[in-house]
Amino acid sequence: MDPVERYSRHTLLSEIGRAGQDRIGRASVLVVGCGALGTAQAERLVRAGVGRVRVVDRDFVTESNLQRQTLFVDADVAARLPKAAVLAERLLALNPGVVVEGVVDDVNPDTILKLLGGIDLVLDATDNFETRFLLNDACLEAGLPWVYGGVVGTAGMTLNVRPGRGPCLRCLVRDLPPAGALPTCDTAGILNTLPWIVAAVQVTEGLKLLLDDPAARDDLLFVDLWSNSFQRIALKPDPTCPACALGERPYLKGEGHHAPVKLCGRDTVQIRPPKAVPLDLPSLARTLEGRVDEVVCNGFLLAFRAERYEVTLFPDGRALVRGTVDPGEARAVYARYIGN
Repeated sequence: MDPVERYSRHTLLSEIGRAGQDRIGRASVLVVGCGALGTAQAERLVRAGVGRVRVVDRDFVTESNLQRQTLFVDADVAARLPKAAVLAERLLALNPGVVVEGVVDDVNPDTILKLLGGIDLVLDATDNFETRFLLNDACLEAGLPWVYGGVVGTAGMTLNVRPGRGPCLRCLVRDLPPAGALPTCDTAGILNTLPWIVAAVQVTEGLKLLLDDPAARDDLLFVDLWSNSFQRIALKPDPTCPACALGERPYLKGEGHHAPVKLCGRDTVQIRPPKAVPLDLPSLARTLEGRVDEVVCNGFLLAFRAERYEVTLFPDGRALVRGTVDPGEARAVYARYIGN
C-alpha cells in the first residue's frame, strides 16, 4: 500500500494537507453503534486513513438492517453474525493499513471507560438517549470530544460536544424523553439515504476536531432530506446544566442502567444481568438441544427459538429476546431457558 497515493486527494486539500493527513493517521476514533450511522461513519473514517477505528455494538445482523446499513450482506443474516465483528472484517478489507477493532459488547457504565481507553474522538451512532447520556457523562469526565447524531424518518441532526469549550447534549436535552414521546425507526421508518448524509457531517466534524480546526462549530445542525432543508441553530452552554455545569454523572454511575431495554427497530428487549458472568455457550447449547428449536452457536453468540420467541445469548450473559416489547415477559423467558 502506498499511503502517499492513497491519501493524495486529502493532502491536496488546503484544509488538511500532508501534516493534517499525518495527524489523522495518528488518531484513534470510537464509533458507538454499528447500525445505519455507524457503518457509514466507520467506512468514511477507514477510507480517510484514521489510524485506529474501534467499533462497538451489542447486536447481530438482521434482514431489516440491509435496507440502509452498508457493508452487511444476506449471508451475515443467515449466520446470525454480530455487527461489530462483521464490520471490523469488512473495514480491514477496505484499508489494511489502519487498525480496526471490533468489540461485540453492550455500551454501559461497566464498559464505557475501557472503550474510551486510548481514544481521541467519539462518534455517536446509537439509537437511544440513555446511551447518549452515558456517552455525554463519560466524555465530559474524560475530557474527550464527541459528535452526537440522530436519524429518523427523513430528518436528522448533529451536534459537536467539546468539553469545556461548548454546550453538551444535556444543555440541549435535559432529561430522558418519556417512552413513546419520540418517533423511532420502528414507528416512523427511515429513508435509506439519510444516514449517509448525517454520518458524512459527523465524520467531517470529527476530522475538524481531530485537526483542531476553528471551522468546527458548536451549533445544532438539523436536516430534512425530503424537503432538502438544512438549518443551523446556535447553542451556548447552559449554566444550570447538571452535566457540564454542575458535574453530575448519574449515567456514568449506572443509576438504573440494568433495567431491560427495548431495542429500536423491532420487537426485541435486551436483558442484561446485574453482574456479567462468563457463560459456556457450547455447553448451554448442548443442554438446550431437544428443548428448543434452531439452536445456533457460532463462537460469538448462542441463538435459539423457543415458543414464539427468538433468543440470542452472548458470553457475558446478556440476551436479546425477540417477540415481545414487555420487559417482564422478556425476563420470564430469560429465566425459563437461561436462569436467573
